Formats: sequence, C-alpha cells, structure tokens
Amino acid sequence: MGVGRFVYTPILPLMHTQAGLSAGAGASLATANYIGYLLGALSGILVPALVRSAFVLRCSLFVLTATLAAMPTTHSTAAWFVLRLSAGIASALIFVIAVSSLLSHLREHPAHLPGWAFGGVGAGIALSGLLVLALRTGSDWQTAWWASAALCAVLAAVSWTLCPEEAPAPTGTVAAARPKVRTHRWFSALFVSYTLEGIGYIVAGTFLAAAIGQSSAGWVGSGAWVLVGLAAVPSSAVWARLGRRWSRPDLLVAALVIQAVGIALPALTGAVAAALMSAVLFGATFIGVSTLALAAGAHLRFPRSVALLTAGYSVGQIIGPLVVAPLLRHGYHQALILAAVVVLTAAVAAGVLRIGFPHRMGTVVRHGVPGPRCAPADGAPASTDRS
Repeated sequence: MGVGRFVYTPILPLMHTQAGLSAGAGASLATANYIGYLLGALSGILVPALVRSAFVLRCSLFVLTATLAAMPTTHSTAAWFVLRLSAGIASALIFVIAVSSLLSHLREHPAHLPGWAFGGVGAGIALSGLLVLALRTGSDWQTAWWASAALCAVLAAVSWTLCPEEAPAPTGTVAAARPKVRTHRWFSALFVSYTLEGIGYIVAGTFLAAAIGQSSAGWVGSGAWVLVGLAAVPSSAVWARLGRRWSRPDLLVAALVIQAVGIALPALTGAVAAALMSAVLFGATFIGVSTLALAAGAHLRFPRSVALLTAGYSVGQIIGPLVVAPLLRHGYHQALILAAVVVLTAAVAAGVLRIGFPHRMGTVVRHGVPGPRCAPADGAPASTDRS
C-alpha cells in the first residue's frame, strides 16, 4: 500500500516536466486518490465482511498493481483520474484488511509490535522513493510507473497468503464498565484536530518532494521522500513506547507541532540540510499522529470513534489539495506554509484534550471477570498508556 498510494509523490515532478501535467491537474489526480481512499474505507466500515475476505484482499492487490502499470499507457488526464481513484479504493481495502488481521493476531502482544507493522507503509514509501531516485537520470516518467508496478507486484505476491481477521465467534455476554463522564467535548476536539491534520498532512504528503526539488538539486527531492519513508518505519512503534511515559494528548500535541515545523522548513529556506530535516520530521510524525489519534478516540469510547475519525481524516485529505490548488501557480512554498499553519491549528485543538482528559476509563469485564482494555478492532494499537 505504501508503494501503490504514495509513489505518485516522487513521480509527480517527472510528470510535470516530461508529460506536461499542470500543477492543477496534479492536485486533481491527488484528490482522486483520496476520494478513492475514502470510498474504500467506507466500504470496509459499511460491509464488515469485506474486511474478513481473502478474495477481496487479493483482488485489491491485483487492482492496485494494475493501476500502476496502466498509468504510462495513456496521456489522458481523465484516464489518470480514474486510475488513481481505483488505486485509492484498493489501497484503503488493503490497509483495512491488513490492520484488522494484524490487530486480531497480535492482540496479546505489546503495542509496539503492531506499531512496527504499521511501519510497512513507511517502508513502501522508502522503496518507491529509492526506485524513482535510481531511475531519475536515465529513464522517463513512464519507466518509473512501470518499475513501481513491478515492485508492487513483488510485494503483492509476498502478501498473497495473508490471513484476514476471522469472523467473531458467538460468545457469552460481554459487559464493559462504561464511564459516567461524558466524553463529547474531548472527542469533538479530537475530531477537529484529526480532520485538520488530514488537510495539512496531505498537502505535504503530495507536494513535499516537488517543493524541495524546486529549490534544490534534482536528487534532493526524491532523496527527501526516501527519508520520509525511512523515518516513518519505526515511528508508530516509537510513539507507542512513549505512550508508556506520557499521555496521548501530550504526545499528540508534540507530534503535531513537530510535523508543522517539518512541513514549513522547505518553504522558509532552500538549504539542503533543511530539506532533509523536513523529511525526517514529517516522516517521523504522520503515522504516529494517526496512531495516537485513533488510540485516543478508542480510549474515550465514543460510539464508532475510529470510523468517525477516519472519515474526518479522509475528508480532510480530499479538501487539502483543493484548498491549495490556487496557490500552486506560484510554486509549492505558499501551499506548504498554509499546510503548516493548518497543522499548528490541529495542535491547538488537540491541546483542548489536555484539559481534564479522562485517562482512566474503567476496565472491561468478561463473564464477570475484570480484565485489561481490549485492543481497538478498527485501526489503533492496543493501549499501553499508564498515565
């Protein structure tokens, strides 16, 4: 999924210079992918059987690979739009199925172990970035797409036998001690923060490599995107470990502020060191923010919290490229500054969580026996928060 969804970012500069793709059309193709991702995520929510289907997983792996291979066969923006839309749907289904399988099979393991698996997205970003970087000098944009399709096919073959989550077996009555405190205000702040993060993160996630490439040597943009992926690999596990010492609201605010700094750096200076630092800061936080936000939502036990947060985040991803599209006539720097401001606003919203946040929400009772909190079933690692 890391390759199929995010390889567009390092290939985008090549399509601008070699395929005649305008900045506005590039933003539209990014939006198509995010619309598809929202549709795929909603499908997994509305039809839970899809999440437990090996057939759906394999079809999605095939479709994702096929869309990458089809990109260089046409110069039609409309066709590209459909292909990136389809890739978004397939990416979301792969992610939902893989995460459900992961959390189902590793439920009794420490939270940092699923965190490393979440880092697979970062590994896909790094591999695709390295691939485009290696092909940049001697090949064209079409070769880059074909090579990424081949890489995706190899990873799909390795993923082919992944066992989805099994259907839940009928059990006896499961009762949970519900908190008497109302959690609406905290969840509302979290929802606003995570939706704003979706807007700000996706602008950087789409245009960071192109923005760095505008003011640096040709290799720096692609190299920075590789660093984003490498920094993302351990990030979820690291943030999960930090959750043993600090509360999620504190960590969420810190991660968002760090991410805002990373997004703004390339717009403030053209120095190579700043560009590479930007990549590290962004890569180290964007998956971590998702992990922290989803875990906080599950901790608050707000009805369908993770589904609502995911929907808000996905809508934010659709809005982001559309909001900055008018700014792209003057390059990418203004868009990055705006994205950094949006992420800082998300940090302010997350700061509301720190005011009286209910760190202890009770224990789960199974058949009358108290036990530890369950791992969230729809995307957040199990809680290890001891605060």
